[in-house]
Amino acid sequence: MQKQVRDDYYYMRKALRQAERAAALGEVPIGCVILYEGRIIGRGFNRRKTQHTTLAHAEITAIRQACRVIGDWRLEGCTMYVTLEPCQMCAGAIVQSRMDRVVIGTDNPKAGCAGSILNLLQMKEFNHRVEITRGIMQEECSSILQEFFRQMRAREQARKDDPQDI
Repeated sequence: MQKQVRDDYYYMRKALRQAERAAALGEVPIGCVILYEGRIIGRGFNRRKTQHTTLAHAEITAIRQACRVIGDWRLEGCTMYVTLEPCQMCAGAIVQSRMDRVVIGTDNPKAGCAGSILNLLQMKEFNHRVEITRGIMQEECSSILQEFFRQMRAREQARKDDPQDI
């Protein structure tokens, strides 16, 4: 296995750990890490419910942290590993940050803006384009989401079926 591919799997496992942290809080399990010169400089996981803000996506949290570490808004030379394809807000922030590369675990057919619905990361009209690698640990990244939503639906159904709720 090539070193780049081994590294991609290694860092995607780190992003999955972040997703597990989100799941432990009852959040949609999305995780992200940002790498610069062989070192993780940003971590994030979804916290929209716990922080009561639309902006608490894994990618935005990791970008904020990485910018603090670098001391600049530009994240040139950085690679983001994210378990789910970024939405339009996160894809826009990635382009604005001048990130070099994004490694995506699984596609997001309902809201993905790195190729599923549209591809904000590689639009020729923008002054920066991001290299994309897809499908790293796709099964694991997809299954953590599927299991989360399966459990959520089961809890919701149990709540509806509970006669004491009437």
